[in-house]
Amino acid sequence: MPELLTAGLRRRLEQIEVRYDEIGIALASPEVTSDPKRIRALGQELASLTPIVETVRELRASEARAKEAQELIESDDGDLRDLAREELATASNQIDANVGKLRTLLVPRDPNDEKNVIVEIRGGEGGEEAALFAHDLYRMYTRFAERNRWKVEILSQSESEKGGFKEIIFRVAGRAAYSKLKFESGVHRVQRVPATEAQGRIHTSTATVAVLPEAEEVDIQIDEERDLKIDVYRAGGKGGQGVNTTDSAVRITHLPTGLVVAIQDERSQLKNKSKAMAVLRARLLALEEDRRATEEGDVRRAQIGRGERAEKIRTYNYPQDRITDKRLDGNLSGIERRMDGDIGDLVDALVTEDEVARLTRLEEEQK
Repeated sequence: MPELLTAGLRRRLEQIEVRYDEIGIALASPEVTSDPKRIRALGQELASLTPIVETVRELRASEARAKEAQELIESDDGDLRDLAREELATASNQIDANVGKLRTLLVPRDPNDEKNVIVEIRGGEGGEEAALFAHDLYRMYTRFAERNRWKVEILSQSESEKGGFKEIIFRVAGRAAYSKLKFESGVHRVQRVPATEAQGRIHTSTATVAVLPEAEEVDIQIDEERDLKIDVYRAGGKGGQGVNTTDSAVRITHLPTGLVVAIQDERSQLKNKSKAMAVLRARLLALEEDRRATEEGDVRRAQIGRGERAEKIRTYNYPQDRITDKRLDGNLSGIERRMDGDIGDLVDALVTEDEVARLTRLEEEQK
């Protein structure tokens, strides 16, 4: 293997090849073929290892061609030397490509990456302007979801006097939604002249974003009779006649943790309860992952992954048409189009930064 892969990673690849061969043998044994559950589990493991093993073997073949070409370059035949140099260049490019692919394949995957997400946006410092900024962020994410053909469903919203959002909770359903949106968690700051400002002064306001992987019932076990206190009441604020005149609003308190979720947007009490349970499960899953990460000493958990809500991650400076994300080098321009959902390059840069950081950590662990 080339030096681009550390000794630790080379050992890891050897272990993967051994395991790959073991699974192939096991899948042919009568004990496994008679057990559908084992076949399914081993088949899934084999599918995850196959791209790595295939790339390792392609890399090994490229290295063999490079070694042979290097030997031919030292021959006395001038024409042969020229051909060998061309072959060495081709093989070297293939080696670089395979090493890069392997480094990506070896990055530990986040098990939640393929999940749908529940996003919570709340206006922070700045009063009405913060609520309007929260609305702008909601629109940015919904437009980004449209570009990715994801579906958006509002679970709960609380509007401000001028049409902003004091709080909005919504679900984004689509392939790998969490893998993209998880980097948006944290405090977003805006610097601009508010529509409510008569003097033309620039104000600074904030909004918090929390991106939670949607939890299935199998992810979080809840004993409704023992763990939950469920209250129903008449919804207040804006809404249709049925919303305001029936006890359709639902407030769920999770007694072990004290978490409270209240949903009142639907006329149906059952629909409100279903939405509240979805939000509660997502929050409980996030708490469980925080606890597990703390126990494992994962000190960089909030650096790139799901950022802490109190952590300022990005500033939108309208007068200077500049977006600054503290996790990335440099600034971005084009605020207006980016607030219209054109944030693919920003999201991709954060994904790449995360992969580099996790691979670095893997290499350190494998030393």
